[in-house]
Parts: sequence; structure tokens; C-alpha cells
Amino acid sequence: MITVIQNGLIHDAVHAEPFVGDLRIEDGRISAIGTKLDIPSGAQVVDASGLTIYPGLVEAHGHIGLDGWAVGYEGQDYNEYNDPVTPQLRAIDGINPFDESLRDAVSGGVTTLCTGPGSSNVLGGTFAAFKPAGTCIDQMCLLPQAAMKCAFGENPKRCYREKRISSRMNTAALLREMLFKAREYMEKLDAAGDDPAKKPAFDMQLHALLPVLRKEIPLKAHAHQANDILTAIRIAREFDVRLTLEHVTEGALIVDELARANVPLAIGPTFGQPSKIELKNKSWQTPAILNAAGCQVSIITDSPVTQQSHLRFCAAMAIESGMPPFDALRAITINPARHIGVEARIGSLEVGKDADIVLAGGDLFELRSHIVATYIDGKKVFPA
Repeated sequence: MITVIQNGLIHDAVHAEPFVGDLRIEDGRISAIGTKLDIPSGAQVVDASGLTIYPGLVEAHGHIGLDGWAVGYEGQDYNEYNDPVTPQLRAIDGINPFDESLRDAVSGGVTTLCTGPGSSNVLGGTFAAFKPAGTCIDQMCLLPQAAMKCAFGENPKRCYREKRISSRMNTAALLREMLFKAREYMEKLDAAGDDPAKKPAFDMQLHALLPVLRKEIPLKAHAHQANDILTAIRIAREFDVRLTLEHVTEGALIVDELARANVPLAIGPTFGQPSKIELKNKSWQTPAILNAAGCQVSIITDSPVTQQSHLRFCAAMAIESGMPPFDALRAITINPARHIGVEARIGSLEVGKDADIVLAGGDLFELRSHIVATYIDGKKVFPA
């Protein structure tokens, strides 16, 4: 099936100025962008006159599908509370494709999600990047293992105060210990080659950290407070591993350090009042400040902390606090796609990329605007 979306105002997240044009979709991908495109015989035509066209929105960090819509405590699967160190856990083993929050996501124009274990554990397990359309998570995934979650600050201290952790120093020490052990495990595996007699005994926790040490996936570090952010950067440098920073609430206090570190930043959630000490400095100005300093900024809901369909309104609040609208659009499209590592497929409207597209009635960032349609891989998923 070929679909041509005609005469919409295209915001492609590549060019700062929108333009009126057409999109042609073939086999789930964008095959052409231009004006007055040829319409092949039998193609479906969608008239987008008076509508705005955007890339599908991207959530760089949340727990949607693991802590979902009206699930209650028994339905939560985003933290394992029996051990503070659980790198062997995988989000794909817990995500519920039938969670109503995924329907909410597409109603808000969100077409890619990166979700995984929460922030209670020093090492929580691997996040997955997927599209919220389908019934089998294996078929929905862009990356079954997108990043390894680690956490600093109040959460590990609070959750494991009676089980090994009562200070930030011990959180950092436990992470270092696991990385040291995993590096030694990797060195022994590499030295053994194809000789099974020389291989170390299999260790599921250490094995799960090999993609981090081999730079195949980043550490995804939950860090709100400035000192925790700097600890995450310090440890990543010590072990020469990739790093993304999640939340970055006090990032505005250490702008120069973050600009020098040049690591992807996912900022939020910012709706709501500070619920704990490390959130006391949260501000809608933070994305604007870090963006102006040249940092790669993504804006997040941390769903379900903020409802997933409100991602565009989080970007709107950043605009109200000084972030240029084009940069705010990129902060919920191409930047989070880069943050996750899937920018070759999603995050902007370009020929060859997946046809994840949002049609809106007006400016996406205005409260009175509404989502007219959401497409994933060229198929309309909202309204159903």
C-alpha cells in the first residue's frame, strides 16, 4: 500500500522553517518528500490541508508498560526490591503490550518509547526501545537492549537502607565493584578464546554488563542532584564506558561541566511540585539553559510520573521558559532518538526513515491544538 499525505505544513525536525508539502509512504517508510508529488495508481491519499505534520514523538526515558495504566502495586513490574544489584533483568520480559498507557501514548503523538527498570536499584537492568503498536513486544522492539540502567541519589538509599545502602558513597562503590568484576570476567572470557576449559564460570549478572564494557550500550544513569550527576560522569570515565544522563534536575548548576562532558541529557519530569530533596531545584528553564550551552537535550515525561500523552506539553513549558520552539521540537523527536541510538530510523521526517508521523490541528505545542492522526510504520494507529 502506498499512501500520500498532501498539502500539510511540514515540521521535519531537520529544517528550522516549516514548509507546505507532501509525504509519500511505501512499505512503512518515507519514500519521498516534496510538493505536488506524483500519486501512483491505487495509492491512498490523505488531504492534510490546514493541518501540521510532525515526526512521531520520542520518549527517551520512562517506565511505561512496566508501571502502567491503573495497575496498582501488584501490577507494577519496574523495580526488583529483593536485590539492589540486578543488571540481569530485561525490560522486554515485563512490558505489557496491552497496557492502556500505550494507547494513551499514541493519542498524544508518541510513536517510540524507551522504557525499563526504575531507579530503586544501583543496577536495574536493560531498557528496551519499542513502538507502541502491536501485541508481541519482540516484534514491537527497535532495540531489545538499548541501555543498562543505573541509579544514584535518594532512591537506592531509601529502598535499600536496611539491605546494604545508606550513603551515596556505597551506591557508587557497589556500581564500581560490579564494573570491576565484569571487566575481569570479560578479560578472562577474551583470553579463553574458543577453549571452554579456560572460560570462567558463567555469571549472569556479570555477563549482562559485557555490552556496557564493550560500548555496545550505554549506562543510563538516573541522577537528579549535581553531585550525583558528576559521580556518574566520573565512573563512566574511569571504566571508559558510554553514558547517558537521565533527569539532570540540577544540571543548570553545572552547565560548563555538562557541556564539557558532551553526554546526552534527558531532562524531566518537571510537572508537579518537588516531592523529595533532590528535586528542589527543578525548573522548566533547565532544558533551555542546557540547550543554549550546546548540550544534546531531550525532554521526558518519565511516564507514568507524567502522563505519556503530555510529552508535547512538557516541551511547550520549556518554550515558555526560553527554549526556541525548533529546539523544543528536536528535544522530543531527533534528540531522544539519538539518546536511544535509533536516529537512523526515527526522529525526523526524511526519506528512508520509518513513516512515524503525526498530523495535528494547529501548533503541536499549543494547548488548544489536537492530534488528528498518528501513524506508525505508515499505518494509522490513532484514532484506531
